[in-house]
Amino acid sequence: MGTGVPASEQTRCAKGEPQIYRPENAGGTEAGQVTDFESSEDNRLQSEPGYSNPEDSGQLMASYEGKAKGYQVPPFGWRICLAHEFAEKRKPFNANNVSLSNLIKHLGMGLRYLQWWYRKTQVEKKTPFIDLINCVPLRQIYGCPLGGIGGGTITRGWRGQFCRWQLDPGMYKHRTVVADQFTVCLRREGKTVYQQVLSVERPSVLRTWNWGLCGYFAFYHALYPRAWTVYQLPGQNVTLTCRQITPILPHDYQDSSLPVGVFVWDVENEGDEALDVSIMFSMRNGLGVGDDAPGGLWNEPFCLERDGETAQGLLLHHPTLPNPYTMAVAARLTAATTVTHMTAFDPDSTGQQVWQDLLQDGQLDSPAGRSTPSQKGVGIAGAVCVTGKLPPRGQCRLEFSLAWDMPRIMFGAKGQVYYRRYTRFFGRDGNAAPALSHYALCRYVDWEEKISAWQSPILDDRSLPAWYKSALFNELYFLADGGTVWLEVPEDSLPEELVGSMCQLRPILREYGRFGYLEGQEYRMYNTYDVHFYASFALVMLWPKLELSLQYDMALATLREDLTRRQYLMSGVMAPVKRRNVIPHDIGDPDDEPWLRVNAYVVHDTADWKDLNLKFVLQVYRDYYLTGDQGFLRDMWPVCLAVMESEMKFDKDQDGLIENGGYADQTYDGWITTGPRRGQEAYERLLWNGRYYNYDCSPQPQSCSIMSDQCAGQWFLRASGLGEGDTEVFPTRHVVCALQTIFEFNVRAFAGGAMGAVNGMQPHGVPDRSSVQSDEVWVGVVYGLAATMIQEGLTWEGFQTAEGCYRTVWERLGLAFQTPEAYCQQRVFRSLAYMRPLSIWAMQLALQQQHRKASKPVAEQGTELSTGPNPGPKEATTNPK
Repeated sequence: MGTGVPASEQTRCAKGEPQIYRPENAGGTEAGQVTDFESSEDNRLQSEPGYSNPEDSGQLMASYEGKAKGYQVPPFGWRICLAHEFAEKRKPFNANNVSLSNLIKHLGMGLRYLQWWYRKTQVEKKTPFIDLINCVPLRQIYGCPLGGIGGGTITRGWRGQFCRWQLDPGMYKHRTVVADQFTVCLRREGKTVYQQVLSVERPSVLRTWNWGLCGYFAFYHALYPRAWTVYQLPGQNVTLTCRQITPILPHDYQDSSLPVGVFVWDVENEGDEALDVSIMFSMRNGLGVGDDAPGGLWNEPFCLERDGETAQGLLLHHPTLPNPYTMAVAARLTAATTVTHMTAFDPDSTGQQVWQDLLQDGQLDSPAGRSTPSQKGVGIAGAVCVTGKLPPRGQCRLEFSLAWDMPRIMFGAKGQVYYRRYTRFFGRDGNAAPALSHYALCRYVDWEEKISAWQSPILDDRSLPAWYKSALFNELYFLADGGTVWLEVPEDSLPEELVGSMCQLRPILREYGRFGYLEGQEYRMYNTYDVHFYASFALVMLWPKLELSLQYDMALATLREDLTRRQYLMSGVMAPVKRRNVIPHDIGDPDDEPWLRVNAYVVHDTADWKDLNLKFVLQVYRDYYLTGDQGFLRDMWPVCLAVMESEMKFDKDQDGLIENGGYADQTYDGWITTGPRRGQEAYERLLWNGRYYNYDCSPQPQSCSIMSDQCAGQWFLRASGLGEGDTEVFPTRHVVCALQTIFEFNVRAFAGGAMGAVNGMQPHGVPDRSSVQSDEVWVGVVYGLAATMIQEGLTWEGFQTAEGCYRTVWERLGLAFQTPEAYCQQRVFRSLAYMRPLSIWAMQLALQQQHRKASKPVAEQGTELSTGPNPGPKEATTNPK
């Protein structure tokens, strides 16, 4: 969807000529030099090596002409001037980007996909789980999302727009809502001298509002789960710093689930005159499309006083089925502030009513009572305003919250009713929005203390580069904004015949709930297991109980079967949806009925995939090693036996090494593999060539391709405290040599060493183009490769490898907070906002393990993993019974 702002109207102020708005007959002051605010803490950090000043952001801050650094903006993170324009505009991968040879190979699949797509969209009126016809277009606008884990998310772009919405579980709407804005009003001696929408856009609605903020005097800084926007108001001697806070708190299983965000405005006056400052937060009820059209939306003011603190604002009721919700725009009322509101205005009008109301006295009229319900096709919005006194050379603070209460949800099939995790603490009745607002405004200081305690040991580590500190925390956005759901578990969803053998299953799922996140915002399948293999490091290190919950869900699904036959698109064969004792590819599509109907993926019959069962066993042991939970290991043991028995049917020649089937039967689902891939003696004999492990042992020319992901097994062994000494599987000298070869060919010989590691590289230094995936860079695979390098002592090479991906995605391509699965050297990217890049947390684990031998579950640098008895590798690998 578009932004709602015509491209012709998205003008910018002339460089070096700040736009200053002074209402007629309102008086004014002479422009003065803006003095930078800088705390002693800022001075200390700026003196440290690797300090992330604007120059560290490459060209992203080159357009910034202001001098303000903002109020307590941290030195590390992703920083960009609001006037920046990305020069490179890539397109989503499509059939035009496929070579003729690969097009011929996949012709049958393409025809079957078109038939399936037509039936899904035109007959069933559903959204395809992967829509190759209507890919999400490039929009280089996204910033930190609002909202905790599993309660829905609202993404606020780096220019301040509210532009990506995931309120219905797992389903995204990419739309900028024009009315959702912050506006500043400054008054001197009882007269309004400046009133400005804090947006660089010039939309075609609300035209009486003063749009077109000069982006050259403002910048955005993200360090998830917080973000800062600094606005230097030229000619006013005033700097605004908006701090956005979301309660993403490791090892917290309550506040981390809350659907809230907080905006703290710190206003600095560098002039010698006192000011009254007002910030108005306006918001539309709904998005202005789709389920808004029937009308029936209404707003009402509220005021909640509790424990000596008061939250005051508006409730925006959106009762449309099947997932009704209430949005709350609120502010904290203190002795030093005044909170006013406008209950309703038309967001598609000129906006004169609300604009003049604010302009008149810096406040809103605050009518009593609820609004009338909106009529069909007519929009409704509201606004909340906070006003405070700003002394000369002083500062003041104004605090807002945004909360949404959608306690009861149904997925696309509208069968099972679920309740979100946060309802355990705030109730299921749909009236929790005021309480959520009050709680957020009262607790955000505590949240920030916890966030700082978690992040500071890493941010203060001078041995770590600035880009890594930004990447490590900002890539975590996907844990909340991956279409994520965190649900209470229905009693009838745990059948006794399957639960009986797993003693901790019921207690874990009841206590910590059910967790699901999408493979990607464009690849709409929950808990895609071959990709979770990479991403799971973030979950097990930061919310280990959610990782265990996911594993129990996966074990349950493994023991079930669905013998309904369907056609698979790649091969055209008919086969069951799910076979027993085989790990499912995914837990289901949010537009259908996840958990009840698994394996939304219809490209391949993944019962024949060679990696899923093995990845389950590896993850089970890794999770046990990091949590020390022997009960979990004991519960998983029978499931591991069952899936390994299923796996060994692929060992056709009985050499202890499974054989691939001559098609893309693993996570590289477009890259054909033939012959063996695992096992010790046979693996070395058949694949080691003296410098690296061949891609496979087929007679095809690509069999000697240098695969960047060839050491994935060693990566997991090392992460689990294995892979050396008595538990060595791959000779260390071979692993190190292979990693050095990958660095030489896949990294340094590809794109000048500046774009990460290409998946496949021919030994003569040309990317492997034998498949549609072999010449791609997979960001999550690169982070896992970097972690493997660090584990094997190649730390410098690891950071060099990973840095190329970060610089490409976040600084060159403008894909912040939508890191794709893949990009090629030129022209295209594929699958925006993808799960796999969470594997960057494997780098952090490798760094921690580098500092000490793990004799107990790792608990260092803010990860604080669960502790418990942890036997040595030999003891742990025996039958837990």
